Amino acid sequence: MEAFAFNAVEQVLLITAGGLLVIQAIYYFALYNRINLHNRAARKNELRFNDELPPISIIICAHNETENLQRSLPAMLAQDYPQFELIVINDGEKNENETYLTQLENQHKNLYHSFVPNSSRYISRKKLAITLGIRASHYDWLVLTEANCLPQSNQWLHLLARNFTSRTEVVLGYSGYERGKGWLQKQVAFDNLFTSMRYLGFALAGSPYMGIGRNLAYRKSLFFDQKGFSAHLNLQRGDDDLFINQVATSENTRVETDPAAVVRMLPLRRKRDWKEEKIGYASTAPLYKGIHRWLNGWETTTRLLFYAAWMATVIIGILHAHWLVAGIGLLLFLARFTMQALIVNQTANNLNEKQSYAFLLPIFDFLQPLQSLNWKLRYQFRDKREFLRK
Repeated sequence: MEAFAFNAVEQVLLITAGGLLVIQAIYYFALYNRINLHNRAARKNELRFNDELPPISIIICAHNETENLQRSLPAMLAQDYPQFELIVINDGEKNENETYLTQLENQHKNLYHSFVPNSSRYISRKKLAITLGIRASHYDWLVLTEANCLPQSNQWLHLLARNFTSRTEVVLGYSGYERGKGWLQKQVAFDNLFTSMRYLGFALAGSPYMGIGRNLAYRKSLFFDQKGFSAHLNLQRGDDDLFINQVATSENTRVETDPAAVVRMLPLRRKRDWKEEKIGYASTAPLYKGIHRWLNGWETTTRLLFYAAWMATVIIGILHAHWLVAGIGLLLFLARFTMQALIVNQTANNLNEKQSYAFLLPIFDFLQPLQSLNWKLRYQFRDKREFLRK
């Protein structure tokens, strides 16, 4: 029976690792599994959707993105939806964007475009562009996306619109990347999926706290009732996450995660682009209201502590030749890995992600919070004036 005799250090490590596993399981089953449960309920017709299809205004801000517009606009204009308009606000030099948009307008009467005046100063140009697009729109329901986002089906608008109930003012959708082959592309795809599991999971749990402007809908009346972006007009960013954090509630927000309602972007080619995007979100995250940042931070902390605890348990067991202790430590890791792999891969499948996460999952899982810390530290050492309107 000596195998079942644990010294004080072994007991502390086993209890700590087991307790951290329980905390992680709560996060995965109560939060990160929400997309799977939501899609399952939708397939079983257990959710209430709106049968009406109100007219929609799609708004895109483009900054010298002719190639992206040539890729995305035909798919948006081909949506199987009775009444919608597409408004493109061109931000940047008048270049081939203007030529392409003018040609396309001649073929599609529901396509319009305008531009941000080059003389605009002391305001975020993207916020100004979105505001101009909203003011030019004819309809109450707005769908915000970006020039590099390609809808995955002609039912994109239809699926978003089924959530436009009388009580709904905000609809959050999922945006992902097309499959990439390199290490950077895989890392970015996992980070994007995990971030989406977090913020969409909280929204599905009745506690929305942010949105991403690549696949996002809200009412025009809500925008003007909240005086647009006036609450954070001094910031370059915040047109999506801070605005949704300001206006979204459990009563007025719904989530659409059908794979046919997904929009996708081309894989990132440069780490610098990803770095700037993540640092940008790090600059606005401290302004979120609510406890979501702390809950996310607690999950990250317990995740890293769990890695330290199970590895310490295995090492102590091996050093003491107490193989039961080492075996339990390894089993705890395998239990979390199995739970995580099932939920992450099932979520990826539900969102029609082409990536699968198996052997690389522990590596991405461990690196993701360290990378997040890296973005936060980089933001802290940057000149804060970079994130203010110019």
